[in-house]
Amino acid sequence: MKRRTFFAAGAAAFTGLVIPYRRSFAAEPAAAVPILGMDGRQLTLSAADIQDLRASLRGEVITAQSPNYDAARRLWIPSFDRHPALIVRCAGAGDVKRAVSFAVSHGLLTTVRGGGHSLSGQSSIDHAMVIDLTPMRMVEVDPVAKRARVAAGSLLGQLDLETAEFGLATTAGTVADTGVAGLTLGGGVGRLGRKFGLTCDNVTGFELVTADGRWQRATASENPDLYWALRGGGGNFGVVTSFEYQLHELAPVIYGGTITYPYEHVREKLQAYADITAAAPDELNVDVDLEAARGGGRDVTFSVCYCGPLADAEKVVAPLRKLGKPTEDKLGPASYVKIQGSAQMPGYSDMGLHVKGGFLPGLTPQLMDAIVDYIEQNPSDSFDIGIESMGGAISRVAPDATAFFHRGAKYNMLAVGVWKVPGDGAERNGAWVRGAWQRLEPFTHGHYVNLANSDDGESRARAAYGDNYARLADIKKRYDANNLFRFNANIKPA
Repeated sequence: MKRRTFFAAGAAAFTGLVIPYRRSFAAEPAAAVPILGMDGRQLTLSAADIQDLRASLRGEVITAQSPNYDAARRLWIPSFDRHPALIVRCAGAGDVKRAVSFAVSHGLLTTVRGGGHSLSGQSSIDHAMVIDLTPMRMVEVDPVAKRARVAAGSLLGQLDLETAEFGLATTAGTVADTGVAGLTLGGGVGRLGRKFGLTCDNVTGFELVTADGRWQRATASENPDLYWALRGGGGNFGVVTSFEYQLHELAPVIYGGTITYPYEHVREKLQAYADITAAAPDELNVDVDLEAARGGGRDVTFSVCYCGPLADAEKVVAPLRKLGKPTEDKLGPASYVKIQGSAQMPGYSDMGLHVKGGFLPGLTPQLMDAIVDYIEQNPSDSFDIGIESMGGAISRVAPDATAFFHRGAKYNMLAVGVWKVPGDGAERNGAWVRGAWQRLEPFTHGHYVNLANSDDGESRARAAYGDNYARLADIKKRYDANNLFRFNANIKPA
């Protein structure tokens, strides 16, 4: 199972990418709702509380009694089978203000859902409140200023498709139905990152609602401390309702795709990958996956995106073509949106997922041995060890210039296990990933905020933010002293 094939696979497509809001309170009688408080105590929202909330919104309030509850609570990864007590689907920033104020006034345990793509399932919580931004999907491009304004429920594929119409792009992730909000707030590693920096490096402004229920703007000149923190600090500081991105010109046809080789001589292929990426120009991004092959066996797959001059592409990727006879070769000229798979936005997967990850300062022979030895000593039919390129423009931003600290990382490494849902693969694949990470984590230095797990302790959160943690904790205290926004790579208020 190829990691990106899994990420692009969905059980059902959206019938519409913009989910309409409806005022359901007239048709749906309110009832009391048991719900958890911020301190973990059992609380009860009265029928009048629910009715008042419904009446105050343009969007929708969903409880376990609502006919669309099961559809509304579903996350992108189906193995996270959460049952929240209350889902508030917001139609705009006004609804977000009301939802945050409601959560604070009633002392409710609360999380925020953007695209619902959280790899740790923190887009929802059992028996608590979810502020759902799913209906807030909009991308507006100003081709003259080369800016895009994007609502917080939007997906990466929507951003890519809209900006491409104007010959523009900005760094986004590698999975089209990832939400822009979670990706951006955690940093944003993507195929254009070596050329244009992380997604968060390309944000010129945020609009958000902070824990006191106030709408605020954060830019380099307005609330600059908040602007700094939001670029890599995760969802710790409020509910972002829209993002403004700097866009860059991109040719209509660039070069990329995948090339897959047999697993034999895998150490030599990993060393070649290390050599190729060490010498790569900023325009070249190459990732590698050691993975279970379809039909059995193992593959080594290289994923390529080259945004430099098309005439130079074959020369640039020539070292990859010298690694033997490929079992599959899909490299060639293509549009950026095709390389991104931007039209593939199913919205849900039918596969469960367990993932661990961390940043690498380099690829050493010892690490390569550890990866290969673990794979060969622990056979699996659904594994993936993925290594994503970083460096380039990402590394030329100072570690303290934004909240994203790990600018010196050369790679982001992931250990992934996947299984069909429903099915019995969760324990087996989870154990495989945990075993791999026990072997591989000593080679890492810090980790990507967007790979944080719900069971991570404070020490791992500190490792994610590095030397920026203390400043982030101070800002957290100013904007969210009671830690309302805690289901993330959480920063404790100073």
